[in-house]
Amino acid sequence: MRSIAVMNQKGGVGKTTTSVNLAAGLARAGRSVCLIDLDPQGHSSLHLGVEAFGQTPTIYDVFAGRKTLAEVRQLAQDRLWVAPADLDLAATELELVDAADREIVLRKALEQMCQQAPVDYVVFDCPPSLGVLTVNALTAAKEVFIPLQPHFFALQGLSKLFETTALVKRRLNRELRVTGIVLCLYETGTRLAADITDDLMRFLDQSDPLAPWKQARIFNSRVRRNIKLAEAPSFGQSIFEYAPKSTGAVDYEALIQEVIASEVAPSAVAA
Repeated sequence: MRSIAVMNQKGGVGKTTTSVNLAAGLARAGRSVCLIDLDPQGHSSLHLGVEAFGQTPTIYDVFAGRKTLAEVRQLAQDRLWVAPADLDLAATELELVDAADREIVLRKALEQMCQQAPVDYVVFDCPPSLGVLTVNALTAAKEVFIPLQPHFFALQGLSKLFETTALVKRRLNRELRVTGIVLCLYETGTRLAADITDDLMRFLDQSDPLAPWKQARIFNSRVRRNIKLAEAPSFGQSIFEYAPKSTGAVDYEALIQEVIASEVAPSAVAA
């Protein structure tokens, strides 16, 4: 099983869009996938038409110890399950502040789910912060994908993301690696996007060989700006159902193929 945390503390960079369409695309390709929504806004759940209301069990119930992941997840489409979130999840930061082993609640829940109902992929849609929910995702995952808009300020925030992964790797999860950077909201033909991409490649090349991001690859697929990607959530569909011929669907399909190609040799993701 591959477990991937999609993480960026900056909002509006395509994190949820990437989480949802990565999970949906892998399911379309025949893999069994569980998408775990860790954002209290519940956007990735809503994106796939899964709305948590009333007595609907959510990922909050897992953190509260009332439910297992297998009990919480819902089948959104063939081979794709979603563990939904709602605003109750925001209370987790406070409720776990003094709890023992608060950083590994999700890892334990994932291990239990894999025994009860295993899947090929788990994708964590992390909140736009570096709090206890994101740390739980990084402790449970083995890979990190970072959606990044190729702008100057995005690169400044990247160092904080890398510091967080290094800290979690050192203290909680020795297997954690940043394996992929997804360039989103990409504007083809602009000098800025090309320059930022070149700067990022140089930074990765010059990184400490022991850093958890040293072997990260910048995916060849660039997710271009596309209005269909913005419209799809309001219809409760991934881009593949909503607009299968759009540039958004083409770009994410190319990304899916890169991810699948790395299955044959896991180290290929970090090549």
